Amino acid sequence: MTRTRLQDFRLRTWLQAFRPAFSGALVLLSAATASPQWLSYPTPGTPRLPGGQPNLSAPLPRAADGRPDLTGVWEVLGDLVMPTDGRVRSKYVYNIGVDLPGGHAPFQPWAQTLWDTRQKALGVGAPSEKCLPHGIPDAMLTRTLPFKMVQTPGVTIILFEEFNNWRQVFTDGRPLPVDPEPAWLGYSVGRWEKDDFVVETAGFNDKSWLDAGGTPHTEALRTTERIRRHDFGHMDIEFTFDDPKTFTRRWSTTVKFVLLPDTDLLESHCDNNKWTGGPGR
Repeated sequence: MTRTRLQDFRLRTWLQAFRPAFSGALVLLSAATASPQWLSYPTPGTPRLPGGQPNLSAPLPRAADGRPDLTGVWEVLGDLVMPTDGRVRSKYVYNIGVDLPGGHAPFQPWAQTLWDTRQKALGVGAPSEKCLPHGIPDAMLTRTLPFKMVQTPGVTIILFEEFNNWRQVFTDGRPLPVDPEPAWLGYSVGRWEKDDFVVETAGFNDKSWLDAGGTPHTEALRTTERIRRHDFGHMDIEFTFDDPKTFTRRWSTTVKFVLLPDTDLLESHCDNNKWTGGPGR
């Protein structure tokens, strides 16, 4: 594990362990100074249980137009306990294709060789080690570094805590660009199919990884995200990947996400392989 990778691991461990305590400390500080603290704030409109806790199983919120409202701070559901350190992570963080036959994406031969090499290296060499952006869905798969969705009539914004990156999903009827400049997060347009928000993205560069374990792709990649919020606190995203230069077929996987109520994103920068901004960075 490189020093940068080790620093990243320690940072994630710190955030997972101390985010709740840090939020609580800010509440006490707020009471003492009578000034608001945004990190831990009872958000108006949040449904609550009799004891005051957010009710994540409350009914699905809807926007003024009747569509499901996806607005909120989200993180991937932890469903795998790591035997090395006992931490809970998503099983998809290091392998987005883990549920497929064979336990990985249906690779072309060159991509299989590259993926095998990256897996043996335990993900060392990822673009993020050089402060470069995570890809899609990699940017959405890390617990303790959540993302925020802001839904408006013409565009839905997705803000990523890690590196302060963002996406725009245009819902004003525009098509995907025909020959865009390749981008780390591509170019996205969205539409509603009943209660599903369907996001199509193209125009990726070939430098990002689909997950922290190194699933590769080329500039031919097109992704489709089918997003469904089931109730107040639970959301699924079905990711579909189409890249005939990397994969032998089109394939999909579904990832679960949970809402983080009464909080917001922390500032997170990566500059010259050093974390700045936010606690412990």
